[in-house]
Amino acid sequence: MKIDIKLHKEDLPGEIILGDNIAVDCEFMGLNVDRDALCLVQISTGKKDAHIVQLNRELYNSPNLKKILTDKNISKIFHYARADLLFIKKYLKIDVENVHCTKLMSKLARSYSDKHGLKDLIKEFTGSDISKNLQSSDFGGILTDKQLEYCAKDVIYLHEIYEGLKKILIREKRHELYNKTIKFIHNRVDLDLASFNFDIWSH
Repeated sequence: MKIDIKLHKEDLPGEIILGDNIAVDCEFMGLNVDRDALCLVQISTGKKDAHIVQLNRELYNSPNLKKILTDKNISKIFHYARADLLFIKKYLKIDVENVHCTKLMSKLARSYSDKHGLKDLIKEFTGSDISKNLQSSDFGGILTDKQLEYCAKDVIYLHEIYEGLKKILIREKRHELYNKTIKFIHNRVDLDLASFNFDIWSH
């Protein structure tokens, strides 16, 4: 598959037009938000393209990117939005608006499976079998072509997955439940930032 990959340093170009329905993913130096930096934000319009922003980790001054992420009129599809929004809020100092999460959708829609990873969803809804071998690679330095391709594949399938999951949620009469649940995402992120990363509803 030919993917149109564009690497941007520090921010998106001011003149870029991505439309009102984008897929978003992030890469970090690790999973500890207090220690591990946010390195990359990648965006796709769903047309086999990927705009990868390599952030300035000293300043995190990316006004064009922040404007798009906070625009309530632009829908953003994530996979495991909880983690991405946590790092974005910590390092870019913004709340992402109009969020959808395919992992959350999958857990509500695909009760026939206990596999809700991106690789599993890509396989089921697109038929593609991708490698996640570079998931733990160093995204903090000079990026290789293979790393860029890996980052791109994390976003180019999300639109198709979202539509497939939405159909199941509607068919199984769980779409309203999903809409109610996704509204809690910013509260969940705030709980994570406050170190309440466990289920506060448990006994």
